[in-house]
Amino acid sequence: MLDHLIKGATVVDGTGAPAFAGDVGIRDGRIAVIAAPGTGTEPAVTSEDARGRVLAPGFVDPHTHYDAQLFWDPYATPSLNHGVTTVAGGNCGFTLAPLHPARPEDADYTRRMMAKVEGMSLVALEEGAPWTWSSFGEYLDALEGRIAVNAGFMVGHCALRRYVMGADAVGGQPTPDQLRQMLDLLHDAMDAGAWGLSTTQSSTHSDGDGRPVASRYARPAELLALSRAVAEHEGTQLEAIVAGCLDQFGDDEIDLLVEMSVAAGRPLNWNVLTIDAAVPERVPRQLVPSERARRAGGRVVALTMPILTPMNMSLGTFCALNLIPGWGDVLALPVPERIARLRDPGVRAGMLRRADSKEAGVFRRLARFDRYVIGDTYSPANDGLTGRVVADIAAERGQEPFECIVEICAHDDLRTVLWPMPADNDPDSWALRARTWEHEDVLLGGSDAGAHLDRMCGAPYTTRFLGDCLRGRELVGLEQAVKMLTDDPARLLGLRERGRIAEGHHADLVLFDPERIDAGKATLVHDLPGESPRLDSRAIGVDAVWVNGVEVIREDAVTGAVPGRVLRSGRDTRTVSTK
Repeated sequence: MLDHLIKGATVVDGTGAPAFAGDVGIRDGRIAVIAAPGTGTEPAVTSEDARGRVLAPGFVDPHTHYDAQLFWDPYATPSLNHGVTTVAGGNCGFTLAPLHPARPEDADYTRRMMAKVEGMSLVALEEGAPWTWSSFGEYLDALEGRIAVNAGFMVGHCALRRYVMGADAVGGQPTPDQLRQMLDLLHDAMDAGAWGLSTTQSSTHSDGDGRPVASRYARPAELLALSRAVAEHEGTQLEAIVAGCLDQFGDDEIDLLVEMSVAAGRPLNWNVLTIDAAVPERVPRQLVPSERARRAGGRVVALTMPILTPMNMSLGTFCALNLIPGWGDVLALPVPERIARLRDPGVRAGMLRRADSKEAGVFRRLARFDRYVIGDTYSPANDGLTGRVVADIAAERGQEPFECIVEICAHDDLRTVLWPMPADNDPDSWALRARTWEHEDVLLGGSDAGAHLDRMCGAPYTTRFLGDCLRGRELVGLEQAVKMLTDDPARLLGLRERGRIAEGHHADLVLFDPERIDAGKATLVHDLPGESPRLDSRAIGVDAVWVNGVEVIREDAVTGAVPGRVLRSGRDTRTVSTK
């Protein structure tokens, strides 16, 4: 007997093949039957009429930071609501394990680092996770049996360095013996199921003390030694971030990415490829590592987002504005002094010059202050400004746009929420995106779901992209769009029997209304431990989501079931060849 039968759905199986009408039966967590409508004879405990609905494989998000959130939110919301049934965590060199058992202060360092570099709530990190593990395997065990999504994790380079080198991990170089200890620790983590190594050398990544994170001090020899260790384990891979990911790679960065992939004999993915027709030279430059890796026997894959993810800003708290060269020092001052400095025309002029310089890289996008929209305000002087464009307010007041923003924010003691309108929302940029998506080493992803919680909400990229494909720009057909969200990332990650609707595969499924599927506007909620804030987004047109054959979402509400699995390398992933 089947556990559940979905009748008459339009089945889009994830392979890119044409959709077809079919009945899909689930038994024991697997897809047991795929048949023409009405032809199945096996009875089912429950069933539903899915005529007019699309049934797709569960979406796979290859770049998240749900490492901590899963402890207080086993449903990985809002990703699960938007059809994501498998998440890849442990990215960018940052993981919660391993932790040295003799140094309890390392957990505090890790929490403060994650709060700073990934925009997680420190209160939520302190109150919402148990922090009872030492080894990476113990961390995975702590999640086993209590999550609603499938989740796999890389092991972070920063955690390896901290465990072995202690405080010297920041600023120091490992001795030969310490490097051997790091390699042993990485092997132990992969033996326990870690998916491989993640690392960062990005200039934007600083710890809770404001210093570069530990892996930024690693030299190529260390990175290549760790990459070679990854080669010894089945179903593993690499993920790496370098400064050039934000704009255009330097020659040394290209060499490093290619050499790491070749040393490991594994795919290496990086994020995020920003596509903007106003910078036509960026995409060709960013795909040079992929082309060189192919020739050298490696594979380098760029993650890119198929939507424009709004990200709010503030002059009062740490955000992307702090990462503009020369801005961090001013924005780190105490609020009264910060306001005084920002009101100084000379200081503002210098900040604007730096923001529009080549060294600002991709952050130049943030310098179009006339295109900002005022969000939440907090003083009577700013009544009526919410939702208005700065260009209009500045024109009324006879002010330069950045000066106008400073005055508005000063009235709110810098608490004003600012929403920059994207400058790359033009037809040429969308056409360039569609062409770039066709490249064999470009993959959709990079949501950062679970991180930057009160600044952005990238988790709904799946439903928003499908809505755009079906009823918006229609840059990609439905079957191809589903493949890009399911089978493509599943194949890159080496997932076993996931990413497609096929008999015998795990029953990770999404049922949705093609006439309605979309994502709601990001709204601020206070549902983290300690009532800390985060941005959330409602899923529209998603009827149901199943993970391992169990219904976990129905009409945008979690059912309370936790059938997700911790996916471990080798057992749940196979090695993906780079040849």
